Amino acid sequence: MLETMDVEASFPPARDFTMARESTNSVMCRLTDPDGTTLGTQMYLPESAGPKELNQMVNKLLNNDEKLPYAFYISDQELVVHLGSYLEKNKVSVEKVLTIVYQPQAVFRIRPVTRCSSTIAGHNEAVLSVAFSPDGQQLASGSGDTTVRLWDLNTQTPLFTCKGHKNWVLSIAWSPDGKHLVSGSKAGELICWDTQTGKQLGNPLAGHKKWITGISWEPVHLSAPCRRFVSASKDGDARIWDATLRKCVICLSGHTLAITCVKWGGDGVIYTGSQDCTIKVWETSQGKLIRELKGHGHWVNSLALSTEYVLRTGAFDHTNKHFSSPEEMKKVALERYNKMRVLLLRDWFLDQMISQ
Repeated sequence: MLETMDVEASFPPARDFTMARESTNSVMCRLTDPDGTTLGTQMYLPESAGPKELNQMVNKLLNNDEKLPYAFYISDQELVVHLGSYLEKNKVSVEKVLTIVYQPQAVFRIRPVTRCSSTIAGHNEAVLSVAFSPDGQQLASGSGDTTVRLWDLNTQTPLFTCKGHKNWVLSIAWSPDGKHLVSGSKAGELICWDTQTGKQLGNPLAGHKKWITGISWEPVHLSAPCRRFVSASKDGDARIWDATLRKCVICLSGHTLAITCVKWGGDGVIYTGSQDCTIKVWETSQGKLIRELKGHGHWVNSLALSTEYVLRTGAFDHTNKHFSSPEEMKKVALERYNKMRVLLLRDWFLDQMISQ
């Protein structure tokens, strides 16, 4: 008779699990997988056996070289106590054969991040800004060495070193289609780069009187191909630019102090946060002020939209699909945004904003 299952060494060979019942402290059991296939033959198990002991037994019967974790179910109820407690609580007769379903569990462990997975070297001065590409395949970095670098995340190697700025690169932003990157510097100039070649597109965009504090592109579901983006500056203005025409098309003026952050929302408006303690909401066709949000007692340092992830990734998802045209990309991006919009409307908010 199997009297204890506290340690694996106490198990007899698998052929010996079929035994006559010699004590009232054991119960006849049948082990099956989720499909109903019986493991071994019916056997008497001690009422003191629980999930730990059953795990040992199943691994032994299956001849697993590497011990795997299993969960056990009786009548669709997970067994978390020893058999005796289950029988007593559920008033199960020991005269009947007890069917126990074993189910393998996922083998993974969650560990705290305690080490750096990789170090990508190349910049000669401090890295001041970083941004992932919408498809998650590349990383862009801006540095105090006045360069922008594009990196391949699969190989963790540099793709391009983009030179053109004359001062620190403070802010960078990918276009939602991943084809362009805009960088802003302490000198107040903006440069648009071709991410496929690393080449500068046209001359630097000038207009701001002080350094750039933020850049945000118009979402691809609103306009494809991606052409417009907005920049914010220490000079208190935000400017909407056309990347194709390479000129400022609208200047958003109204803040009394520096603009610290800017977001282009999925519903087509622009949000700016400022050291004047306000958040302003702008429409983007003529640059008119729609609303001014007051309440902060000090500078507004950052903004976040509830739809930010789907706006930033645009049409790209885990499938890594390639698009045949800007119109196809716009359609897919709109579908993704509308799905998110339905979820947010269900919870009574859309493009909800968090400011700090």
